[in-house]
Amino acid sequence: MNIAIYGRKVNKLNIPHYKEIIDTIVALGWNPIVEKELKTQLISKMDLLSSTDEFVSHTDFHKGIDLTISIGGDGTFIKTVGYIRDSGVPILGINTGRLGFLSNISKDQIQSTIEMVKRKEFEYQKRSLLRINTQENLFGDDNFALNEVTFHKKDTASMITVHASLDDKYLNSYWADGLIVATPTGSTAYNLSCGGPIITPGCQVHILTPIAPHNLNVRPMVVPDHLPIKLSIEGRERKYLISLDGNSKNIRQGEEVIITKAEFMINVVKFEDNNFLDTIRNKMLWGIDKRN
Repeated sequence: MNIAIYGRKVNKLNIPHYKEIIDTIVALGWNPIVEKELKTQLISKMDLLSSTDEFVSHTDFHKGIDLTISIGGDGTFIKTVGYIRDSGVPILGINTGRLGFLSNISKDQIQSTIEMVKRKEFEYQKRSLLRINTQENLFGDDNFALNEVTFHKKDTASMITVHASLDDKYLNSYWADGLIVATPTGSTAYNLSCGGPIITPGCQVHILTPIAPHNLNVRPMVVPDHLPIKLSIEGRERKYLISLDGNSKNIRQGEEVIITKAEFMINVVKFEDNNFLDTIRNKMLWGIDKRN
């Protein structure tokens, strides 16, 4: 098997985890393929062999990679998805960060997890993505998001108005600091912190969640993901921000953005004893009585 490995920073705390992952893969007779910048760090900090295979872009994932391992937090996981795209290569997230809804495999379970992969004791969980189209093609080929698309103000303290239509039918004009359009995966990200609902993976929906709305009766809304969403911004400034999973660009006032469900999905490796319900219950401390 060819195993792609991606992580962002190598430091004293995570070097042992990188070493354990690579050593375990090699011991199984598999071939590690390390992202180019990560490989440079590992060569200098843990004596990784310079002959180790590397990848540099999303095109490499159409050349025989069988599995991707993301090492870090959810931000690293999302960055890894940017390499995988529509290749169909499954992804496994090992959490060396903090909360970890996506990268939810503990660093203490590295060897046992890889052994379960060897025994094929896992399944794939499909995760949908958003695709956006803008008049000026702001994001080029990177016009997709696993978590959310966000519209927000840039150089003003004043609220903005985001006009929204669903399937070419007028929905609402959100008078707020911004608006989030999230996937079920993104429901536990920015959407959650703005009071939006948690949606279980596999639900075929998108979530529209206003950011600090002026009218308190304007609430988050769940809509079918097969219906296109059209948005445009109005306000006192000429330019605003649009973000795809944290990657931000300027957008002109009045420029229309059309959001649809992406034509491909991501295969996330899941194990029987590590499901979404367990993850949110454990990460959010549900059912725990702090008085005891």
